[in-house]
Amino acid sequence: MRAGATAPQFAPVVRAFHRLVSGGPGGGALVVRRHGKVVVEVAGGSADRRGLRPWTHDTLGLSFSTTKGVASTVIHRLADRGLIAYDEPVASYWPEFGAGGKGQVTVRHLLTHRAGLADVRAVARRAEDILDHLAMEERLAARAVLTAPTGRSAYHAFTYGWLLAGLARRVTGRGMDELVRAEVAAPLGTDGMHVGAAGAPAERIAEPVGSSLRHFGALSLVASPVWTRVSPARDAINALLPPGFHRLFLGPRPPIWFTEMPAVNGLFTADALSRMYAALGAGGGELLSPARAREIGRVQLRTVDAVLGLRMRWRLGYHHAFGGGAPAPLAFGHYGYGGSGGWADPATGLALGFVTNRIGSISTPLGDLNLFRLSGLVRRCALEG
Repeated sequence: MRAGATAPQFAPVVRAFHRLVSGGPGGGALVVRRHGKVVVEVAGGSADRRGLRPWTHDTLGLSFSTTKGVASTVIHRLADRGLIAYDEPVASYWPEFGAGGKGQVTVRHLLTHRAGLADVRAVARRAEDILDHLAMEERLAARAVLTAPTGRSAYHAFTYGWLLAGLARRVTGRGMDELVRAEVAAPLGTDGMHVGAAGAPAERIAEPVGSSLRHFGALSLVASPVWTRVSPARDAINALLPPGFHRLFLGPRPPIWFTEMPAVNGLFTADALSRMYAALGAGGGELLSPARAREIGRVQLRTVDAVLGLRMRWRLGYHHAFGGGAPAPLAFGHYGYGGSGGWADPATGLALGFVTNRIGSISTPLGDLNLFRLSGLVRRCALEG
């Protein structure tokens, strides 16, 4: 295990991290900041399946839905410059998006998973279809919705990223990978943020390990024919299980790396995530104006999500930062399948970034228990210190 400077009161966090990464293949990294200062910096385990490449400060972990928080931050940067308004119809910026009854869908609806476009199977019959991110943007723009946006969210697990990318592309003329590096990574002074591997050194990317992806593929084959006939399970399957998704992770250079999937295939370092959330939690920092930072942290709706089946407190592109122990009502961020995640808590000045390549047998669309436990322990150490 490789540890940087750790404040003494957070020593239990380092011990918990060590137990986590020493229990099997794979590895990860954790960085915690408090009021902008690093209080935990630790990495351990392996960045490859064979255990030959140690995880370092610069290792990039495929972070699944953690990517949504970073893509959302790009949109807020554009809004801060007056290029996007949250209550403006998306079609005002992206005229093709107005097709199929979507003229009432606003940017706020996109950011709170209320666009009515959660169904990835409706635009991708097989997993390989989602590798063409421009086609995904076009298909979503052309797709019809059955009802106007409501007060209930339906987690857009895959489609969220292409919707934000399509909007940002029409406003700036640039793709989301380029925008993440220019609008988020560059102001923070980090090279640890990418969407896809086009701009990322391959030797820094960790290979996913673990059994969940195989389980994911089996579930897609077995559950889909049965549960897609039953609502609300049908909504969850259609949003979360593109047919054959596990195939995109096969081989030493898996296809999932070579596309822009801004809801799924972000490649981040723990330090970069911690830097971003530290800035957002401290009133915007290098990224946003104080007024914008306050706005993005406000809860927009509190409903049982139609896809996740959980009562969610959606902010503008972020969810409540789940964790054990004492509640943290102001904490927000985004977690990802497999266990990665990042969050900020303005009340305590804490910000966390965690990345891993270990996808265990039990993981959910919003991470796994390891991240919840680490988050709770970080808060407890901060409050008791």
